[in-house]
Amino acid sequence: AYKRFSELLPKEERENACSARVPKRQILTLPELRANPFQHRICRVFSTSDDGDDSMSFEDFLDMLSVFSDSATSDIKSHYAFRIFDFDDDGTLDRKDLEKLVNCLTGQGEESRLSNMEMEQLIQNILEESDIDKDGTINLSEFQHVVSRSPDFASSFKIVL
Repeated sequence: AYKRFSELLPKEERENACSARVPKRQILTLPELRANPFQHRICRVFSTSDDGDDSMSFEDFLDMLSVFSDSATSDIKSHYAFRIFDFDDDGTLDRKDLEKLVNCLTGQGEESRLSNMEMEQLIQNILEESDIDKDGTINLSEFQHVVSRSPDFASSFKIVL
């Protein structure tokens, strides 16, 4: 992990990799993120940058790799998936978050975009299945409950992480 992290830095900064921050543009060159539809959200969620530039410290990088790892528990993966899918960072998945999530998964092209009616029906189905308290949003515990009923979640989450 340290070798991969330091290789993202310019040669002159590699000796001090433990105290350096890798810019987001470099993180996005990683093969695991390059084609990931959630690449920007992943950087946002794992970055501890005070500047809001989504750069990563070595510790941030390790956190990200540990969640990507096969040995990460379903609880950890679902916690980070929830944070990644919570596009407005308000602690719930609302209709706007779900629409962005669906658009990320289906692609932004005209041929893959759902019609307004299809999108509305899909979001309604997701909420009916997941919104236990019927408040129109999905909170972390509701999300984790749905995930716990899906044994394939950890392996399907590899698409995201």
